[in-house]
Amino acid sequence: MKKLINILKNKEIMGRIVFTIMILFIFRLGAQVTVPGVSIPETSNLASALNDNGALSLMNLLGGGTLQSFSIFALGVSPYITAQIIVQLLSTDVLPALTELKRQGQYGRKKIEMATRYLTLMLGAVQAYGIVKTMESQTLIEFHVAENAPWLTYIYVILILLAGTMLVMWLGDQISTKGIGNGISMIIFAGIVSSLPSQMVSAWINWCDPSKTTSVGEGATIAGWFQFLLYVFAYLLIIAFVTFIELSKRKIPVQHSGKGGGQTQSMARASFLPIKINSAGVIPVIFASSILMAPQVIMAFVDTENGMNAPWLKIFSTSELFDNGGWYMPWGLIMYIILIVAFSFFYANLQINPQQLAENFQKNGSYIPGIRPGNETERYVRKVLNRITVIGAIALAFIAALPPVLTMTGVFGDNHSLALGGTGLIIVVGVALELNSQIDGLLAGKSFEEVVAAGGQG
Repeated sequence: MKKLINILKNKEIMGRIVFTIMILFIFRLGAQVTVPGVSIPETSNLASALNDNGALSLMNLLGGGTLQSFSIFALGVSPYITAQIIVQLLSTDVLPALTELKRQGQYGRKKIEMATRYLTLMLGAVQAYGIVKTMESQTLIEFHVAENAPWLTYIYVILILLAGTMLVMWLGDQISTKGIGNGISMIIFAGIVSSLPSQMVSAWINWCDPSKTTSVGEGATIAGWFQFLLYVFAYLLIIAFVTFIELSKRKIPVQHSGKGGGQTQSMARASFLPIKINSAGVIPVIFASSILMAPQVIMAFVDTENGMNAPWLKIFSTSELFDNGGWYMPWGLIMYIILIVAFSFFYANLQINPQQLAENFQKNGSYIPGIRPGNETERYVRKVLNRITVIGAIALAFIAALPPVLTMTGVFGDNHSLALGGTGLIIVVGVALELNSQIDGLLAGKSFEEVVAAGGQG
């Protein structure tokens, strides 16, 4: 309560919060505007179809539900996130030019950001075409244009979707500069949170709707309420689990030889290197989904008539069992989990580069007690990182695989939107913790300024 009062008293924080809310309102307004010339047939259950397709479901999630209405923001920030990952991977000594730019400070970062935006346009165009062909082949959307020039229709829709993506990126930049939190993360966060009330209402209707329960007796009504309460409890339990994973870290003690002369034992203990269990965040899930979606996009280009409906494409679906001549296997889900685990290790070592860390320790006169500087420090940090990433990768794969597993088991019947867990919760919890840290930092800065001002007056 005291923290809330301090936030309300702080004009800078309140100004940032109001600005962020205004930008998010503009985003949600644009999310309701369907692409001109395109309509969604009344017979098509678009929400259910998106839930059945793992890759499109993730895109809908990252876009804040914009794909569900095929709005001008339907692509969301997905192409930008993918472009960021690719550029980051290429700048790790794969492309010398990017690696050199990475070392050039602010100038290099601006050039890399420009390259990322150009790549976003290219990936966005490919992604938009794949989505349009997928949804058109499944009669989820209809075009209202002349049939004699269909290629113009695709160009028109793709350009609108690309313009929407660039506008969303600009809105995200405004939040990062003048608002609170990371802009791109806040837009995704707002979209996911906006869908939670409808999910709870859907769960209530599914189990507790009086029109469904009165006809089957009082016992069924009580059982329905019990199922609904159990559903809410499970949801809160998964949120608590995700929060625990996000906050869990391994602290490696670090001492500084340059400052060790007057340092007490308690001060030495206070210096440590924190390594998060899930240092890769949600990136492995996004990358794994993008790879599984790639065959669909490729087939959209190769065979425009029947490519999207090829039966073998089901092998890449995370929520379907593939028929192997009479026996069924969830190959898509298995590949999904393997990719998440593999990228968790890869991206964790990319985020916390043990070799670079060991070099920085040597330059700054820092060392890990009992470990020699140089190669031994690198090996030690890499061993610790890989060990804790095992836990993080398993936890991430479990959370991401929970919705498709529940969908395949038929726990929630045909209502796949009720599936618990998933990437959405990881993003929501991560952004909420990041927001809390930033607000604490702003409040601490304000308190420091007040102390300095009071000291100056004294």
